[in-house]
Amino acid sequence: MKAFIEPIGRLINKLTKLPGVGAKTAQRYAYSIIDMSDSEVEELANAILSAKREVRYCEICGNFSEEEICPICKTRKSNIICVVKEPKDVIAIEKSDKFNGTYHVLHGTINPLENIGPNDIRIKELLGRLSNGDVEEIILATNPDVEGEATAMYIAKIVKPLGIKVTRLAHGIAVGTDLEYADIGSLSRAIIDRREI
Repeated sequence: MKAFIEPIGRLINKLTKLPGVGAKTAQRYAYSIIDMSDSEVEELANAILSAKREVRYCEICGNFSEEEICPICKTRKSNIICVVKEPKDVIAIEKSDKFNGTYHVLHGTINPLENIGPNDIRIKELLGRLSNGDVEEIILATNPDVEGEATAMYIAKIVKPLGIKVTRLAHGIAVGTDLEYADIGSLSRAIIDRREI
């Protein structure tokens, strides 16, 4: 006998395709959906369809937008560009309330093991944005993993000769962490990225 009747099995299968959703979580979500009223399920389905149909990429930065150009690109000076891997990174930086420039979303990082090279992400578009001479600084805010570091180094190598300041987000020990519990990578990066006070 099957564990689930066909409609529930199909729903669970579709939910497991979402990142971070395993079989048990998908099963809980499926049962929650089944327990919802018809109007609640319809609202959920409409919200999913609406997001899929109405969200596009900003023609300038590549971030999510409802229009051709996102509100950030429309309203902020573009003399400082923060380069990130994906749109969710923009949200993380915006939450800090410390950055006031524009963004450039790469939609990936260089990863030779996955056959993703510089031409497979939005580096060419970044260079196009630099051609007008208004950009003073590029902040490389890719993740501090192997792919993020390789991507940051590649971009720095091609941007520095243009006379544009290139910086990298500082990495190191999180606030509130005891040194004895810090991992070697974070501690090493904190020592390398130390600054004068």
